[in-house]
Amino acid sequence: MPAELARRPLPVAAVLFDLDGTLADSAGDLALALNRVRADVGLPPVPAAPLRAYASSGARGLLEAGMGVTPAHADYDALRRAFLAHYERCLAETTRLYDGVAELLDAIEARGLAWGIVTNKHARFTGPVVAALALAPRARVVVSGDTTPNPKPHPAPLLHAADVLSVAPDKCVYVGDDLRDVEAGRAAGMATIVAGYGYLGTSGDPLHWPATGWITRPLDLLDWLP
Repeated sequence: MPAELARRPLPVAAVLFDLDGTLADSAGDLALALNRVRADVGLPPVPAAPLRAYASSGARGLLEAGMGVTPAHADYDALRRAFLAHYERCLAETTRLYDGVAELLDAIEARGLAWGIVTNKHARFTGPVVAALALAPRARVVVSGDTTPNPKPHPAPLLHAADVLSVAPDKCVYVGDDLRDVEAGRAAGMATIVAGYGYLGTSGDPLHWPATGWITRPLDLLDWLP
């Protein structure tokens, strides 16, 4: 690990988390939705494991990884709608908090820090997932991909969350597992931590992302908090 990523307490009052690949492992349900789309068009299922790296990229990433379909494809819009419809019906079948997340949230609250969720998942999916994970009563703010006009990597969702919490952006840390999370956090003026146990996408070596720090398990985040 590069020296500049050595753990140190950050002067923050709030912790904001990405959802998929950071708080919760949702790859199984996303892969299930993709395989139901494949079944719709007469294709056999594909294993979930190779799809994990794309789980933070939503329908677009999964359709490309699992079916070779990009937005330029003539059937992309129809397949995307089918994927989202299937996902809406199976979004909490296997999705679970990562090991250590429940204890992490307990510790964050015990330290008197506010915490919330900022995800690119649209509200119609975010709400049921957050409720199924029993996080709804605890999260001080939940920002979805359609809460603000621009999703991450635009800073607007993170700035909106900070505003709702009445915490200055530079007193927030954002934790996520994708390069766009780091980019959004930096653009918002926040410290950023890479959830190295998450999906990490396909945007090069995460150790080279311009983040404040890196953790390999959820509870490691406590070393970065006051």
